[in-house]
Amino acid sequence: MSQDKKPHVLVTGGAGYVGSHSAVALQNAGYTPVLVDNLQNSNMQAVRGIQKLCSQEVPFHTIDVRDATRLHALFQDFIEAGNPIRGILHFAAQKSVGESVNHPAMYASNNVGGLGTLLHVAREFEIRHIVFSSSCTVYGEPVHVPVDEGTPFQEAESPYGWTKQASERVLRDHAAAQNQERIALLRYFNPIGAHPSAIIGELPRGVPNNLVPFLTQAVAGVRDRLTVFGGDYPTPDGTCIRDYLHVMDLAEAHVAALQWCFAQKTASSVVRPFNLGTGKGASVLEVIKAFEHVTGEAVPYVMGERRSGDVVSIWANASRAREELGWTTKRSLETSLADAWKWQQTLKRE
Repeated sequence: MSQDKKPHVLVTGGAGYVGSHSAVALQNAGYTPVLVDNLQNSNMQAVRGIQKLCSQEVPFHTIDVRDATRLHALFQDFIEAGNPIRGILHFAAQKSVGESVNHPAMYASNNVGGLGTLLHVAREFEIRHIVFSSSCTVYGEPVHVPVDEGTPFQEAESPYGWTKQASERVLRDHAAAQNQERIALLRYFNPIGAHPSAIIGELPRGVPNNLVPFLTQAVAGVRDRLTVFGGDYPTPDGTCIRDYLHVMDLAEAHVAALQWCFAQKTASSVVRPFNLGTGKGASVLEVIKAFEHVTGEAVPYVMGERRSGDVVSIWANASRAREELGWTTKRSLETSLADAWKWQQTLKRE
């Protein structure tokens, strides 16, 4: 099939961390990703990396998803070219827990408002296949772990978590008001690592908010040291526990979810949540030790105070994704950390 006849799939936030890796996974699976990003928290380096990995030009448009006029024009252009956009992977959102605590209104506008605009335009063009990048933060502080998709939502621990809860509600209400909407809600846990080629990876602007990029920057000398936020939690070593999965495993899950959407044939709308994780938790100190073991590098770190908005312990029961999407993680924590370090070394050389 020629490139221009492969089904087009819109990837909002396509220059971001998970979006860029998912774009590559889409192309590998026989789709043509169409990238949209306002470049607020990303840059063109990721777009160039995607094009290099795909060995071809990948459509990219600098658009904020809250701009209905430009989204409308984009969808219309692909219809007029004879190969309309068939589905959407929606990543475009701000994702820092700490930043959301300081700027809750901005997070509501970007994350929930942006989704609303996108759905409004998608409805006009009858685009019904949507994969939403949700988060395990929708569960809040769970009573029991691991969590499955039936675990009740607790009060969100941060405004960021609330925007994911609210966005899922918007998607359910949108589907209920329509017919034949096919929506997958991907509640993923903690993506880490990079493409094994080290051509694309996580590119945080300013001080990283996530553990692994801060860790690799500390080891590389970009930061003085890593601060571990809280050593007095009710966990075996006192540090928070998370379910870390390789970003390429996560990217492949988005493709599997899109294919699931295309396969749904019921007359009514279908909205289905899926947890994505390894099913195992690792503490912050365990991640540090695993990194040191796999790379031979010492991690400079200090213990600090707890950080507002952090959940103590959470990891996934991902059996639904295995049974219904045919997806499971393939790459280990050690592989994820090795790929993250390889990516950091590439950045240091540039």
